[in-house]
Amino acid sequence: MLAVHARRRLPGQFQDRNHTGPDRYPWLFEFVRAHLAAGGAQRLLSFGCSTGDEVLTLRRYFPTAAITGIDIDPRNIAVCRDRVRADPASHLEFAVAGTTEAEPAESYDAIFCLGVLCLGDLTALGLERADPFFTFAEFERIVTDFARCLKPGGLLLFHSTNFRFGDTAVAAGFETVLEVDPPQLGSAVVFDRSNRLMPGERYRAVAFRKVAVSPSDA
Repeated sequence: MLAVHARRRLPGQFQDRNHTGPDRYPWLFEFVRAHLAAGGAQRLLSFGCSTGDEVLTLRRYFPTAAITGIDIDPRNIAVCRDRVRADPASHLEFAVAGTTEAEPAESYDAIFCLGVLCLGDLTALGLERADPFFTFAEFERIVTDFARCLKPGGLLLFHSTNFRFGDTAVAAGFETVLEVDPPQLGSAVVFDRSNRLMPGERYRAVAFRKVAVSPSDA
């Protein structure tokens, strides 16, 4: 039997590839802009912001918002800070972090987690189990803290995840506000709560609105 090896990651790192690009999800950014249009000044979080393209894209869609980008790789955050150094009034902040545990409760109008909570090797290697490389328990822990950081009515945005947000306990405090067709979804394979592959599963829900205080938020 051939040994299977996922590529090396930093401790606590989920995405094992550093690919990014400007305006990768215009249809999703437009949806959020329309949803938050009447909300005044917004606070937005880009989780796993890589080298900053997503944060700079969000600045174009939300010119008055305070936007924070966090990434577990300090080299990425160094690049982000260099990119905005010439504009100290941009209301953009960056921090090295692999979770949102240091972020204040109910402080964000939207959290973007796009192409982060997935491992490319789970797809590329055709694995039938996500563990031990990535587990549902890890996914649930991360997204549960996202919920803590969101204001009531705030949006949680996902794209290309190896697990379904709807399978988590914290999802009971959210309503699905956007589902998309398969061409708009990523290629990440999906696993169930027991870390088993769900062949052919395409999870169409990508945007969720916080509508209630969950037990984990109390």
